[in-house]
Amino acid sequence: MEILSLADRPDLMQPAVHYFWTCWGSSSNFKFYEDCILHAVQDKSRLPMFYVLWHEGNIVGSYALLTNDIISRQDLMPWLACLYVNEEHRGQGMASQLLQHGLSEAKRLGHPALYLSTDLENFYERKGWLYLADGYNVMGEAIKIYTCPVG
Repeated sequence: MEILSLADRPDLMQPAVHYFWTCWGSSSNFKFYEDCILHAVQDKSRLPMFYVLWHEGNIVGSYALLTNDIISRQDLMPWLACLYVNEEHRGQGMASQLLQHGLSEAKRLGHPALYLSTDLENFYERKGWLYLADGYNVMGEAIKIYTCPVG
C-alpha cells in the first residue's frame, strides 16, 4: 500500500479523476473534478494537491489538500477533503494512514493546522480531530468544522 501524489504520477491522472468523481461527484460535474485535478498538479509546491491510496495495482482510497472546501470559512486553510476508502478496504486503518499523511503534508508546507468539514458523527473525533465550529455550505446548510494540529 502506498500513498501517491498525482503531481508525481501523471500516468494515474485519468483513473484518479474518475475515482474522485465516482466517490464525490454527480452526473453533472465530471468536468469540475477533471479541470480541478488536472490544473492542481501543475505546481508541486502549492495547494491544491490530490493523493490516491495505491494497493495491488488499484486506487482504493483518496484525499485532497485544498485552499477551501467550498465552505463559508474562507479564513481557514488548508482543508483536508475527499477522504475516501473503498468499502472492502475499510476497517484496516487506511483512513487513518491517509489522515496522517495529510497532516504530514500540511506540516511540510508550513501550515500549523489542518481543517475539514463533515456531516459524519464520531469518526474524526476518534482520530484525534477537534470540533472547531459550524460553517455553511453554498446551500446555506450548517456543517461541522474540525481541526487538527500538524505536529
